[in-house]
Amino acid sequence: MPYIIIYLQKNNGKFVLRIDDTDMKRNSKESEEGIFEGLKWLGINWDEGPDVGGPYGPYRQSERLDIYNKYIEKLISEGYAYYCFCSEEELEEERKRQIEQKLPPKYTGKCRTLTKDEVEEKLSRGLKPVVRFKVPNKIITFNDLVRGN
Repeated sequence: MPYIIIYLQKNNGKFVLRIDDTDMKRNSKESEEGIFEGLKWLGINWDEGPDVGGPYGPYRQSERLDIYNKYIEKLISEGYAYYCFCSEEELEEERKRQIEQKLPPKYTGKCRTLTKDEVEEKLSRGLKPVVRFKVPNKIITFNDLVRGN
């Protein structure tokens, strides 16, 4: 993290602190304060955040859900993402099968090919999906400023 701060300072950047508070079981005011204290103890200060404000708020992920939902719908409608209705139990069972077969555990893409009608039917039954990216089945590379390709 300190390298990021140095890079920001050298390039007139701003450090915007966002708090991932979407895990409601573990989220608390005390945990947020712990994040602030820990970063300050490390000598890391932020230009914007939930405690100081600024033009790029809101700074808690739970307060940005409307923003995210707009882009989720865009990704789905443009074919870059899809709804997955697999339950945690189904996914765990699939993981166990793959491990037994000495395969690396990964999602099989089972819901990737659901038709629009099948998706609507599952949504109408009240099933709560997660959203998955449609990642192309190819090697993807990029040039990282620090680590290269």
